[in-house]
Amino acid sequence: MMLGNLGGIHLLIILGIVILLFGATKLPALAKGLGQSINIFKKEMSDDDKKAAQADPTVQNTAAEPAAPAAQPVVNPGPSVQPNSDTRR
Repeated sequence: MMLGNLGGIHLLIILGIVILLFGATKLPALAKGLGQSINIFKKEMSDDDKKAAQADPTVQNTAAEPAAPAAQPVVNPGPSVQPNSDTRR
């Protein structure tokens, strides 16, 4: 992987290019949005862990119950064909 070869000067060059592309005024908003996204991601991951911990006892209890019959698939009708009202050719 080539990322291991990046040194300090390379990172400064990349930072300079990012500043030129986005502008110095938009970088704080970009960083804030990135931070909020990371916080939301961490919250969702912890919520999933809590749900999984709560679901473990119920999985063992429902294993003895018979499975519910599979639901019938929803069939969508085909596209309707409209007659061509344009008689000019």
